[in-house]
Amino acid sequence: MIKIFRDYAVSDILSREIDDYGEYEEVVKGILADVRARGDEALKEYGKKFDGAELDSLEVTEEEFAAAEGALSEDYKRVVRTSAENIAAFHSRQVREGFEVRKDGVLLGQKYTPLSVAGVYVPGGTASYPSTVLMDIIPAKIAGVGQVIMVTPVKADGKVKPEILYAAKVAGADRVFKTGGAQAIAALAYGTQTVPRADVIVGPGNIYVALAKKLVYGTVNIDMIAGPSEILVIADGKSDPVFVAADLLSQAEHDKLASAVLVTDSERLAEAVQAEVERQLCGMEREEIARASIENNGKIIVCESIEKAVEISNEIAPEHLEVCVDDPVSLLPEIKNAGSIFLGRYTPEALGDYYAGPNHTLPTGGSARFSSPLSVDNFVKRSSYICYTRGGLESAAEDVIKFAESEGLCGHANSVKVRLNKA
Repeated sequence: MIKIFRDYAVSDILSREIDDYGEYEEVVKGILADVRARGDEALKEYGKKFDGAELDSLEVTEEEFAAAEGALSEDYKRVVRTSAENIAAFHSRQVREGFEVRKDGVLLGQKYTPLSVAGVYVPGGTASYPSTVLMDIIPAKIAGVGQVIMVTPVKADGKVKPEILYAAKVAGADRVFKTGGAQAIAALAYGTQTVPRADVIVGPGNIYVALAKKLVYGTVNIDMIAGPSEILVIADGKSDPVFVAADLLSQAEHDKLASAVLVTDSERLAEAVQAEVERQLCGMEREEIARASIENNGKIIVCESIEKAVEISNEIAPEHLEVCVDDPVSLLPEIKNAGSIFLGRYTPEALGDYYAGPNHTLPTGGSARFSSPLSVDNFVKRSSYICYTRGGLESAAEDVIKFAESEGLCGHANSVKVRLNKA
């Protein structure tokens, strides 16, 4: 049963701990080194070991894409295309433009350059997520990335689920490879005979994937280290306990480590939601997972006001935040720390997972205090540029020389002096 906290300290009831990768680290390091050394051969061996699949080829063929599309209903494919259109419409507004400043013989500017290769990891564990395919590939394509490649585990028959392949086609993936786990991250980080080396790796995964991304960062860029899913619901006494319970369980079903938290100013709502969560749990398709999540990480916090609830939410910094009050927009300026914010009683988090348009690859574990959702920005780099005429250099020379000499870097100073015959 989900626990209710009336006397609380947020730091005491949060179950987040510093990630302990110790028992996994040596295994992941071994996989990374093996793939770096042996490439495709190692990927095929790990595919057999972990997925039970004998793979002749790692790359998905056009015939496999066509078969996947043919296996799906027209209505399902329409839904995927509509979601893709919504995601593209939102992310298209994120495209940045460079700028230039010109004054007295000086040109300063900043430009954005798309990355050459982006690697997208799509998990295939307890559930498959074509929505993640759309969310991670579409921003890369909008950014203008030269080549977007996707990696994902296969089933024992060596096939990728048709929903995943169709989403990859709709999103615009250039190539798809049948490999998952830490070995897939290694392939993207170092390249193999078949898999191109990526400039950035994005997408969620299990602890082996998360640790692999952490270990290869620096060789390649990454989006974030994604942890278990989280939802926090701020709700007042007018909220429907059936709605609130359903939203808490929508995240609890992801993972036994997922967390679902309600913060409310209503004792009555707290007790009603507690009972309703228990009622809805019974008979859920993923009841075992959801129940473990609720019992271990589910919490209801009763506080004195909705304003206090916002303070608590900011301290927790949840991945998903729902604000179930009459005028949620009025609270938006006070919400400082959240990955994605869902405003109003008829905006369930599921809208963001699949359909609305904003990205669902979000900061977890409290990292919403300092980081942001996946966006077009993850797939571009910015460079600054400087151009001085002789006159521009003359106007700045004495200041630059003085600054350089104050740091004891006479060579820096001399590079200015020689241009103005002052050496």
